Amino acid sequence: MAEIRYVRGDATSPQAKGVKIIAHVCNDLGGWGKGFVLAVSRRWPEPEADYRAWHRARARNDFGLGAARFVQVEPYVWVANMIGQHGMKAGSKGPPIRYEALDRCLEVLGRKAAELEATVHMPRIGCGLAGGRWARVEPLIERRLVEPGIAVTVYTVD
Repeated sequence: MAEIRYVRGDATSPQAKGVKIIAHVCNDLGGWGKGFVLAVSRRWPEPEADYRAWHRARARNDFGLGAARFVQVEPYVWVANMIGQHGMKAGSKGPPIRYEALDRCLEVLGRKAAELEATVHMPRIGCGLAGGRWARVEPLIERRLVEPGIAVTVYTVD
């Protein structure tokens, strides 16, 4: 069975041949400006623009926890904006990460990766500003991506 590959490096510069999807977690408030999204925006303006437009039109679309959108930024590179975080601060219900929503996002990501025959690249999603624990996120990635045969690389910045 495949495993998650862990490497040091920048997830916005995926180290693989073929089609690649860079996955990250977004909040459900329309906020973009801290954490990994800054690295995404430094490379490509399209994911932020798409996320903001998606949020603005949320009354007429599927924007919300568990939804994901895919933005092609280069001929062989896509960015997955996945809504897996409720708000931006910890509250009475704990940190902003919503594991159930992240699981739904990863299921959608798995289907898209299979359709594109893509590999998936990410930081430790949901474990930065969203406040999640990798011990809970990693099994979701294994179930939704690795078990169906999608190659996953997780990047850690030095």
